[in-house]
Amino acid sequence: MKSLVLTGTKKMEIQDLEKPTPKADEVLVNTKYAGICGTDHALYNGLPGSANAVPPIVLGHENSGIVAGVGSDVKGFKVGDRVTVDPNIYCGKCFYCRTGRPELCDNLSAVGVTRNGGLEEYFTAPSEVVYHLPDEVSLKAGATTEPLSCAVHGVQLLKLTPYQKALVIGDGFMGQLFVQLLGAYGVHQVDLAGIIDEKLQLNKDKFGVTNIYNTTRDKIPSGYDVVIEAVGLPQTQEEAVEATRKGAQVLMFGVGKPDQHFQMNTYEVYQKQLTIQGSFINPRAFEDSIALLASGKVNVEPLISHELDLEQVADVLEDKVAGVSKAVVKIE
Repeated sequence: MKSLVLTGTKKMEIQDLEKPTPKADEVLVNTKYAGICGTDHALYNGLPGSANAVPPIVLGHENSGIVAGVGSDVKGFKVGDRVTVDPNIYCGKCFYCRTGRPELCDNLSAVGVTRNGGLEEYFTAPSEVVYHLPDEVSLKAGATTEPLSCAVHGVQLLKLTPYQKALVIGDGFMGQLFVQLLGAYGVHQVDLAGIIDEKLQLNKDKFGVTNIYNTTRDKIPSGYDVVIEAVGLPQTQEEAVEATRKGAQVLMFGVGKPDQHFQMNTYEVYQKQLTIQGSFINPRAFEDSIALLASGKVNVEPLISHELDLEQVADVLEDKVAGVSKAVVKIE
């Protein structure tokens, strides 16, 4: 079967791999779409993702497809079912799993990171991380369930109420997902700061953003109850803290470099009684994410800028393709 294999740092090649056979508790998925995200950029460049990827490995942790086989112990799935897959597999035995925080699992493994993922025609996953896709959700949209679930987890870590004013910093795919999510969770005003006028205007026209700020020329005002930083740069992390009012919550969602730091006024954190919250992966968030897609409360397809084939993936990961907001790979 046709597979795109990460063979080393910044090295990928198309290989003909043997079609996998599902173990007793596994589902075999015929991949239809696989998303490309920042984690894939990191893994391609030899940096860690949710876990370390050791080449040779097939990336692709954002997937949708059709069930092509089931193991002998699998219940609830049959050949032909439309599915999406939560890539993260928890051990269930470590301190964090046993205290209700599986996202912090000491033995985390993941489809498309520590085991072969969706950048190939077929892959396997434990049935416990496979989810049915309702008819209302296209296979292309279904491939974005994983990134949406990461944003849902971030929102679930916050205390949200309708009176709040929220600001999202970052007009990439994840920032635009947060715009829709905050509205779906009842926040009455959501503003967006970014650097691309077309994306900012799209979110104002289509997704109910109240105010937009292009940070190449506009200064972000303060006074927000909730600020979501979805970029991961020191400048925007500092801007996120500065944009708060008293009692505010800041979600540090953007992924910085492993050795990165940012500065903040610690007296301001004290005096404003700020909550600064990190967010890592997506525990127990797939059902909510699928429901949001099925209901139309989150509409991802207008945010998908590129549909690729396997041969184009390396160019995207090398940043040789201009204007990529969200890319998905159609697996033929």
